[in-house]
Amino acid sequence: MSLYKNKFRIESNRLKEWDYSNPWWYYISINTKNHVNWFGEIKNDKVVLNEIGLIVKENLNSIHKHFDMVELDSFIIMPNHIHAIVIINEIENKIKCSGRDGIYPVSTKKAISLSTIIGTFKASVTRWCNNNDIKEFSWQERFYDRIIRNDKELERIRKYIQLNPIRWVIKNL
Repeated sequence: MSLYKNKFRIESNRLKEWDYSNPWWYYISINTKNHVNWFGEIKNDKVVLNEIGLIVKENLNSIHKHFDMVELDSFIIMPNHIHAIVIINEIENKIKCSGRDGIYPVSTKKAISLSTIIGTFKASVTRWCNNNDIKEFSWQERFYDRIIRNDKELERIRKYIQLNPIRWVIKNL
């Protein structure tokens, strides 16, 4: 930890030399504040989502509507956290228009960072909760991320996501 304005602050776990708007595959985990079970429960080794959990799912499934270069590979919504594989694709950067000189670019799309994507998602869920008088809901600050380095790691993470409800049951026996 380091000091900022005489207060301790947690250093970022992000790679300093990496641009998190790069087209790539990222594994992320997002937790609720104090790990409160806001999204549902585990029954018979399966996640049963409640109303907030269903809103989380709806917002995850609509990320690509806000960011057309983003898609989700796989994800799981657990009672108090989310695991997902987020793909930032190459953006078609030039919007073309034909004019008297032929086809030329008229504007470009800006690359979007992983933090912006996750922040927008978290804000959307929080806004829904506030609008529905669930004022106590809150996310843990920040989120965990890992740059997926190869196919073997991708498969290992997919399996981890898939088996997370079973691990939850074993952990809570």
